[in-house]
Amino acid sequence: MPYGYFQAEKLLFIGSFCSIFIDMEFDNKTDPQVSFSEDLQEPAQFRVVLLNDDFTTKDFVIAVLVGVFHKKHEDANVIMEDVHKKGRGVVGAYTFDIAATRCLQVHEAARQNGFPLRCVMEQL
Repeated sequence: MPYGYFQAEKLLFIGSFCSIFIDMEFDNKTDPQVSFSEDLQEPAQFRVVLLNDDFTTKDFVIAVLVGVFHKKHEDANVIMEDVHKKGRGVVGAYTFDIAATRCLQVHEAARQNGFPLRCVMEQL
């Protein structure tokens, strides 16, 4: 008997440790009383902001902006100057998952290098 076989609208898959029975009959009819709405929305955007401190070096901030956020060196320098002079610098706007991941990467890189650099997310 082959590893899996097809038998009259039923698929019987025989594996080495388990058997799975999958019903292949599909009812493509829709209930006229059920209404479907497809209200699609853009995902929420979050602003990622680096916060100034008295210990993190400017070179490390630029390295984080280039390494984590893939900024060009010139753009990273402008953001770093905002962090240094204004106390905070906006890096960009991202979806929640991307913003959260990048903030965690910043915190991890700062911790590994002994800097207290902080990164926060603000919903737009």
